[in-house]
Amino acid sequence: MNELLDRFRAELALGAPEPLAAFNEAGVLNAADVRVALTLTQLAGIDPGSEAALAVAFAVRAPRLGHVFVDLETAAATSTSELDEVDLTQLPWPDPAAWTAAVASAGVLVGVGEAAEGTRPLRLVGSRLYLDRYWNAERQLAARLLALDATPVRTVDLSVLAELLASLFPGEDDQLQRTAAACAALRGLTVVAGGPGTGKTTTVARTVALLASLPAARPPLIALCAPTGKAAARLQEALHGAADVLPIEPAARQTMLTLHASTIHRLLGARGDGRFRHDRGNPLPHDVVIVDETSMVSLSLMSRLLDALRSDARIVLVGDPDQLSAIEAGAVLRDIVGPAADQHHFSAAMHGLLTRSGAAPEGEPVADGSFGDGIVLLRRGHRFGTGIAAFADAIRRGDGDGAIEAAAAAPEQITWIQSEPDPHNPPAALRSLAVDSYLLLSAAAGRGDGAGALAALGAFRILCAHRRGAFGVAAWTDAVERWLTEAGEPIDGSAREYIGRPLLVTANDHELRLFNGDTGVLIATDDGLAACFERDGELVSIAPSRLADVDTVYAMTIHKSQGSQFEIATVLLPDPSSRLLSRELLYTAATRAQQRLLVVGSEESLRAAIERPVARATALRERLWQNKP
Repeated sequence: MNELLDRFRAELALGAPEPLAAFNEAGVLNAADVRVALTLTQLAGIDPGSEAALAVAFAVRAPRLGHVFVDLETAAATSTSELDEVDLTQLPWPDPAAWTAAVASAGVLVGVGEAAEGTRPLRLVGSRLYLDRYWNAERQLAARLLALDATPVRTVDLSVLAELLASLFPGEDDQLQRTAAACAALRGLTVVAGGPGTGKTTTVARTVALLASLPAARPPLIALCAPTGKAAARLQEALHGAADVLPIEPAARQTMLTLHASTIHRLLGARGDGRFRHDRGNPLPHDVVIVDETSMVSLSLMSRLLDALRSDARIVLVGDPDQLSAIEAGAVLRDIVGPAADQHHFSAAMHGLLTRSGAAPEGEPVADGSFGDGIVLLRRGHRFGTGIAAFADAIRRGDGDGAIEAAAAAPEQITWIQSEPDPHNPPAALRSLAVDSYLLLSAAAGRGDGAGALAALGAFRILCAHRRGAFGVAAWTDAVERWLTEAGEPIDGSAREYIGRPLLVTANDHELRLFNGDTGVLIATDDGLAACFERDGELVSIAPSRLADVDTVYAMTIHKSQGSQFEIATVLLPDPSSRLLSRELLYTAATRAQQRLLVVGSEESLRAAIERPVARATALRERLWQNKP
């Protein structure tokens, strides 16, 4: 009976021919990959059992895993399975050269080479096989970025620029922030990259103040956007707060206070059919577009955004290239930053302009004429203690020994419990922190103290790699509710409404001005329960019945935590074999902690994460840094 059920499991494409069936049964291809390949080959009159059909299935699979293409030359060595204990070397892998030749001869199905004319479902460039839409998006994005980077330097009075920079960035540690702001004033493309606490948001706020203060016939029209509503709201709040304290003229302050941030989709005017109101034929009206949390932006969306820019507009991309990339295909910010992550790539001409404006970074210019004159990497951390910063930096560099040494050297900031996370037998330190934190939250909520409840919610969070399973959010949420009940705070996990329930918004609600990723708490009021959220620095109460898409958030996935900070963050490392375990995942989790970090997991899991960078198949970096659009 079990064998029969296994043969009919949902992941299998029943009746698929070989070799598709073998790769499907091994968990390398799923049913959708196979069915799309069969449909395309049938329409093209190609044998569904051919090597070309197998390649099509791999090309369909690639974006599902975050890749822009599949490299037929290396597919056998780099592919993974969704099943445990599968020996992929035993699969009928075609010879790479013969496989590539078979795809190249697939007629109407595949366009061959960068210069091939006409639109076909797939594109083969060397041994790289793309779905045509991703090839187009990557090629067009590279061309637009190169064009922005090559835009002539804007006419700006450097003495005025220097005076404004000195006023807006008065500290000795602000030099790279000055550099970034000067680039935004001078160039078509600016990238402000750096980890948490390096001053990215501060730099953006002062950059906007700078742009609004420069002499011009009219105030610049500036758009603020981010991939999520939560990130957009946080950016807007930061800019409005900065406008009240920066030394700028009233007109510039008014410009800053009237800015409103939105999601990228909302800025572009997303329509129900998957298209956007703004595109090349109907560009955005803005002079400057600023994008926060760019690491979370996919290849397709970034391509759409740059396609919608006016030819004379400029763009400022802000984010951490070492964080998790978008769930969809691409690693856009990481590819754009490229080698500038290790050394700034300012040409002699750009370095000279920065010097004259008092904004030149330390070091000699890289006078090779390559891409990167507007990319600034902020490395000086201001937010959390040196122990967590050293731990995160070791992770970023792929230094497992260094990370372990950093954790051991800062026991007051980092606690590493070397055991497998088990929600039924948790480490005493984890259980104690969770119970103490959430009892404080519940007590504040019971008093109707919304500010206190939200502060308690932000003080502690459990971060998981998975949503389901023993290492997942669901299991640990159940565990926390059980611990609180045992501690005298009875909680019915099946109840939608109870005092002290921590809330995570899971979908944007523009009417309520709540966005995916926002957090709140149900508190007691004279009129019954109310959902308390913070908006623009003020508390907002909403009737629980109006909330449609919310989850309980004692624990959350590391992906969902991006853009958030907690006084104490607990990171649960899954088994070393987990497909989600990666360097970027661990780095993102570790950098959520402001004051203290608790890591639960084996040394094997820790090292596996650090030694496993996310390797996404993408050619954007190559196209940009080799100037081959």
